[in-house]
Amino acid sequence: MEQITNIKEEPVITIRKLYKSFGDNKVLRGIDLDLYRRENVVVLGRSGTGKSVLIKIIAGLLKQDSGDVTVLGQDVKMLDEKGLQALRLQIGFSFQSSALYDSMTVKENLEFPLVRNRRRLSQKEVDKEVNEVLEAVGLSQTLNQLPSELSGGQRKRIGIARTLILRPQIMLYDEPTAGLDPITSLEINNLITEVKEKYHTSAIVITHDLTCARQTGDRLAMLLDGQFVTQGTFDEVFASKEERIQNFYNYNFCQ
Repeated sequence: MEQITNIKEEPVITIRKLYKSFGDNKVLRGIDLDLYRRENVVVLGRSGTGKSVLIKIIAGLLKQDSGDVTVLGQDVKMLDEKGLQALRLQIGFSFQSSALYDSMTVKENLEFPLVRNRRRLSQKEVDKEVNEVLEAVGLSQTLNQLPSELSGGQRKRIGIARTLILRPQIMLYDEPTAGLDPITSLEINNLITEVKEKYHTSAIVITHDLTCARQTGDRLAMLLDGQFVTQGTFDEVFASKEERIQNFYNYNFCQ
């Protein structure tokens, strides 16, 4: 009988004993984490607990004090600027602010990374890629609009489309539902799941939103006081009797 390889045997990100401080503020205190191929891991915690610092270290935007971060088989801290740029083409970073250029139309925002990184593409090929990712996020009708003409949820979707256009292997979502109403948040949560299924991405989702965590995460890692106190499915994590975890749950769902 042919042996079936478990996708959990192939991590795309491996983090070991990661420390990061800013002065006397010890933000990350020796954390370990694996992200496996075609898996969404939610890093959950209160604001200011180091969640965003973690994904900036993964992308090489910040340097750790100590510890190891391996992304797609490469030790991030050993990469020079050219190596980091090449790695970042494999990582889609969905910023909390969406990071769109206000003076560019949606079409121009989406074209920009393609023209910059894949200069051999014809305009016909660029148009095809733009139309495909816009359709994937359900916003084909916004092609010629400016970001200022879009709702907050639409800007989030266009920001995700712009990361997808380079076909990254890994997605990093920074507070994807922050500032959105419940209905729009649900749409973004569904989109994150659809991106994994359609583009076969692996993702780390940074959030303090338990609804987002429950809907998007195959696995959760709870970050408290600079350390992961537990990891598992949503139900496994919140079955814990640990007071800080229960307080976090109650704050989100029992008000």
